[in-house]
Amino acid sequence: MAFNLAEILTYTIAGNSVKDFLAALAVFLLAATALKIFKYVIIRKLKKIADKTKTELDNLLIKIIDSVGWPFYLLLSLYIALQFIQTPDFIGTAVYYVILVAVTYYAVRGVQDLIDYGTVRIVLKKQEEEKEADTSIIDLLSKILKGVLWGLAFILILSNLGYNVSTLIAGLGIGGLAVAIALQNVLSDIFSSFSIYFDKPFKIGDFIIVGDDLGVVKKIGIKTTRLQSLWGQEIVISNRELTSTRINNYKKMEKRRVLFPFGVVYDTSTKKLKEILKIVKDIFDEIEIADLDRVHFKEFGDFSLNFEVVYYVDTGDYGKYMDTQQEINFALKERFEREGIEFAYPTQTLLVNKIEP
Repeated sequence: MAFNLAEILTYTIAGNSVKDFLAALAVFLLAATALKIFKYVIIRKLKKIADKTKTELDNLLIKIIDSVGWPFYLLLSLYIALQFIQTPDFIGTAVYYVILVAVTYYAVRGVQDLIDYGTVRIVLKKQEEEKEADTSIIDLLSKILKGVLWGLAFILILSNLGYNVSTLIAGLGIGGLAVAIALQNVLSDIFSSFSIYFDKPFKIGDFIIVGDDLGVVKKIGIKTTRLQSLWGQEIVISNRELTSTRINNYKKMEKRRVLFPFGVVYDTSTKKLKEILKIVKDIFDEIEIADLDRVHFKEFGDFSLNFEVVYYVDTGDYGKYMDTQQEINFALKERFEREGIEFAYPTQTLLVNKIEP
């Protein structure tokens, strides 16, 4: 019986003895068991540990590892077992290539999950800083990174399969150049949107003036930026134009310099003219957000004695500036009525000389 068993173990099939096949089977079972313990025991314990920590990154890493499917572990066990027997070259090569594709796939998917995790964190932080933050640029960058990642993975697989990727890369370079030339205006707008995002010349909610157009920034897109004008219509401006022209951003203004004139009638006495200077100063003493810079009796106009007032408002908000100017106008009108000072209005005096006969 022992002789027969030894004879069976030495029996050769396809260049391998039964003993070799049994050894390969044992290695396969051991590797599969070890990998199963790793997947269903060790990873689960790591999950429990990660759940107790405050960070989310360790949970993500465990999730990436756990996402590797059980068929991959069986395939890996088979590849290890095949090292203990002689097999046709095409079988070993085929298994190796399948494992290479699987490893590359899971690796790229894991990095992709890390990119998504980073993107979500950046978006949340951006939204905390700005309630109406436009995150389209961040989403676009994320998609570009993932696209480049899959492209590199594809080239890596082709290279390991024995293909000469130099020609492919050169062809992609020429094709990319042709596409870039054909879409240069679109690409220019896209790169301009990156410039706007990172340089931040304005943001959503800012009141800006671009050439003859002015309005509040409502959306900063990939190709265009949209303004809501003071008259109600939407103004669409290409990002390329915005990065190649001068922009006045009034939301960035910490204080606003205001110059306004007014005139009184020529009949006003010199004493009253001097009182006007004090009246203006007293009015500004009562306004908290306005600081008087100067007030002067500027000139003798065609029909009025003209004054010029310069002051600063401690805000860039246009509405608050107008509220302040309105308060000043009401106060001036009230004080002038009280002091008997008249504002000037366009008049003409006609002088007639009587000629005696």
